[in-house]
Amino acid sequence: MTTTQSDSNQPVSSSPLRSLSARLLVLTIFFVMLSELLIFVPSVAQFRMSYLEDKLAGAALALLALEAAPDNMVSQDLADELLQNVGAYSVMPMVKGHTSPKLEGVLRLRLPPAVEVKFDLRNTSTWEMFRDAFAACLRTDDRVLAVNGVASHEPGLPLQITLGERPMREAMLRFGSRILETSLIISLITATLVYFSLQWLLVRPMQRLTASMVAFRRDPEDASLTIVPSRREDELGTAERELARLQETVRQALLQRARLAALGTAMTKINHDLKNILSTARLVSDRLAENPLPEVRRAAASVLSALDRAVKLCAGTLAFTREGAPPLILTRFSLGPLIAEAAAALPHVPEDFQLENMAHDATVEADRDQLFRALLNLTRNAIEAGTTHLRFEAIPLETGGVALEVADNGHGLPPRARDNLFQPFAGSARPGGTGLGLAICREIARAHGGTMQLVSTSGTGTVFRLTLPRGWCASTPRQVAE
Repeated sequence: MTTTQSDSNQPVSSSPLRSLSARLLVLTIFFVMLSELLIFVPSVAQFRMSYLEDKLAGAALALLALEAAPDNMVSQDLADELLQNVGAYSVMPMVKGHTSPKLEGVLRLRLPPAVEVKFDLRNTSTWEMFRDAFAACLRTDDRVLAVNGVASHEPGLPLQITLGERPMREAMLRFGSRILETSLIISLITATLVYFSLQWLLVRPMQRLTASMVAFRRDPEDASLTIVPSRREDELGTAERELARLQETVRQALLQRARLAALGTAMTKINHDLKNILSTARLVSDRLAENPLPEVRRAAASVLSALDRAVKLCAGTLAFTREGAPPLILTRFSLGPLIAEAAAALPHVPEDFQLENMAHDATVEADRDQLFRALLNLTRNAIEAGTTHLRFEAIPLETGGVALEVADNGHGLPPRARDNLFQPFAGSARPGGTGLGLAICREIARAHGGTMQLVSTSGTGTVFRLTLPRGWCASTPRQVAE
């Protein structure tokens, strides 16, 4: 029995019912229906009030028929017909002395049913309207209602009518059904419009971003897979532009790492043979340096210097390309002695060189050998750039840790060095340099969880800052500018 596994490089596709578009469609219908439901209850309650008010108006018109009858009396057959048109069991004025004195008669069926519930429309609150309408819709029997109110065209004539509840409830349910049908149609139309709008404005751009990410993940080095940002000025347009920048940055980083890896492989292969060649050349140069002729000795000195630079270049390049992130052995030590030790380890120090060590009160928890390597590179770079005064100062940070500032009085970094700072083989400030010193310093700082950055550079000197998160200093903590 064999089992198949999905390719991890393939994008996971969701079903249409679980897609973002389908969820937006369902949510739109739900919210519109919810809004219509909030309108439904007041609408049905208002319909019930209008229904009863129409019955009161019809009852007032029926009473006007009594004006044409002698003694405000009509036959029972006429009364039944009038009440049937009104849809009531009985109609009667509630008080005497109204605006139409003749309307004092009463219209009743031969056997009117007994009243079960009374309602007074003149003193009904909004909450009572909602409650009575909701209760009427839930009932199934046909109660007899006594409704007190005032006809709209006879404001001075209070009336009471009795009528059945079932016809009113059926009319309310028909009205409610029409509202629900209309709400459903509105919901579908609104959801469709919102669906296509969001599909055009949001979903399709998101699918484009996702497809670009998936394609880039498969082959990050393919420049044709970089997303082409649209001209949109909204958040998605910003996301497209930032994704394009991110893809380009990652691609360049991968290409650089690939070149470094190839360089490291090549250096590893030729390192042994190169050592033999340089050793032979060094022996010959040493013999030439012992020659009694001054011209030969001067030429030998130049050859020896060139050989030393070649050895240093090969060793530095090999070390950088092979080591990667250095493993750390953390110990607690003082920065002051380590700085003095790094300065003393330099083979060639000018006589007028001065070291100002202001970090004796700072203690850090770091890898002493790796930090020594970083400080040695910083000191060597400063001296090779012609510095005569180098100051190390430890600054405690408000956020915790110690910032070690290294300031020299050199001539500053040229524009090319500033533009390619911390870039291996590109950020050297002097001819023949590899640019590995600062790259290694930043790598060591990052391995400790800190940073390495250029603070300032000008014609009067350059300042670098090495930040270590695990450190203590007796000085007053302060905030340093980024």
